Amino acid sequence: MDIKRRKFLKLAGLSAVAGIGAPSAFNMLLRGEVSASEGKPSGHGGGEGHGAASTTKYRYGIVIDVRKFASIKGLAGKCIKACHTIHNVPNYGNKKDEIKWVWVESYEHAFPEHSQYKRNERLHKLPILTMCNHCDNPPCVRACPTQATFKNKENGIIMMDYHRCIGCRFCMAACPYGARSFNWRNPREKDSQGRYRFLERINPDYPCRMRGVVEKCTLCVERIDRGQIPACVEATGNTGAMIFGDLNDPNSEISRVLRETFTIQRKPAVGTHPSLFYII
Repeated sequence: MDIKRRKFLKLAGLSAVAGIGAPSAFNMLLRGEVSASEGKPSGHGGGEGHGAASTTKYRYGIVIDVRKFASIKGLAGKCIKACHTIHNVPNYGNKKDEIKWVWVESYEHAFPEHSQYKRNERLHKLPILTMCNHCDNPPCVRACPTQATFKNKENGIIMMDYHRCIGCRFCMAACPYGARSFNWRNPREKDSQGRYRFLERINPDYPCRMRGVVEKCTLCVERIDRGQIPACVEATGNTGAMIFGDLNDPNSEISRVLRETFTIQRKPAVGTHPSLFYII
């Protein structure tokens, strides 16, 4: 952590201790009443639900058919491995230091707002594949003081600039989905024989992160720019377990699926307008 990052965190800590309006200001920031970049009143971006107009030209999203993941053993693990291998996601071997871009969550943790009273036993066993929701109205972007996390103006993907990240973790506090991880350790640490301790192999085409920064799923924006689909979607093959596409295009496959199939989203009441939809 460089001197600028330490200085910022020191000042932020002193401000919190002094109580200079920090709690109320931060809460306003998360609610969208204050702009992170200007500190002035601002409205919410995006529309309501997947049928509303987006603030960007494209809005990429994914429909996840949980029934397919429940019936095809090992499919979720295949998606996770594909994502984590391509993006050099370290495996520290413990929950405390865990870095996750894609992971499996239980139904009650993924959808706590739904009634759990006399829940169907099938729901209890469903593997819910989870990742960043790439919200159309992202609170993490408003919370970031350095614009290290930002919304791509062309496609709506929530991006990360690791060089701008100062490790304050405001974005983690703002995200209602727990979709961000913090690097408490150095992902590129090597053993006495010069081998990476936490990475099975290095993908030279994707940057490794450093200690003290936040990271998360970027919807494989580097692959999308090359005309490819996200790695997790590609890993499902022709199973139909994940459908990727442009939510702003009424003729896309994902739009057709959303018109014809009942889906749910994670915590829709918080107003983030997620770009991930689930078929249960």
